[in-house]
Amino acid sequence: MKFLILGFCLTIASAQFICPPKDDQYPDEIQCDKFYECKDGQAKTKLCPDGLVFNPEIRKRNKCDQPFNVDCGDRTELQPPQPKGVCPRQNGFFAHENPKICNRFYNCIHGEHIEVTCTAGLYFDEYSGICVWPESSERTGCDVSNNQLTDGFSCPTESQKDNNGNLVIHPKFAHPSDCQKFYVCLNGIEARELGCQVGEVYNEELQKCDAPENVQGCEDWYMSEPPPSPPKATKKS
Repeated sequence: MKFLILGFCLTIASAQFICPPKDDQYPDEIQCDKFYECKDGQAKTKLCPDGLVFNPEIRKRNKCDQPFNVDCGDRTELQPPQPKGVCPRQNGFFAHENPKICNRFYNCIHGEHIEVTCTAGLYFDEYSGICVWPESSERTGCDVSNNQLTDGFSCPTESQKDNNGNLVIHPKFAHPSDCQKFYVCLNGIEARELGCQVGEVYNEELQKCDAPENVQGCEDWYMSEPPPSPPKATKKS
């Protein structure tokens, strides 16, 4: 995933840093978002925009980057944060302020935020800046109640495997009272209710929609009640 790199830095006069012979940008020894721009032997102290840090590995002129892309090492200090709204700093990717909401995060740019939702079944990991599997995020206390459907169905906690013992990524389950409907658990976690096309019922053994006569208990599903028909076209007068 590529991120927007912001290009405005605060410039401060500096008389302490001694420039190497080559004109370039050099990291500060103790502050990760601070660097020196050397030109003709003269150094100017600069700060990355709040939330970004200096990445000496970037070959472009603008070397301010997301913290999860940079190994700051012993450069552990940062400028004071400039929080705004839900953004702890002006720029960056931050976890939702509610610690129970693990599948959403904020992308902050100049203090303005965009709320982003992870792909179904994934949690946001602030250390890597991406959405990962729950077991990789090391996050605890996440609320999974929103994964329960209104009819009470929720995905089983244990992993599902096929007849060959292979892990099923998006397992499906038959509806308990409606032969036409079935459930799918996206990434094994997020429940969705789906349905077969009219004239078919869900075959749990084959994990797909099938003819009613092939599914025990659903042979007469469309006999007891006529299937819905499309509305008739009306003529314009």
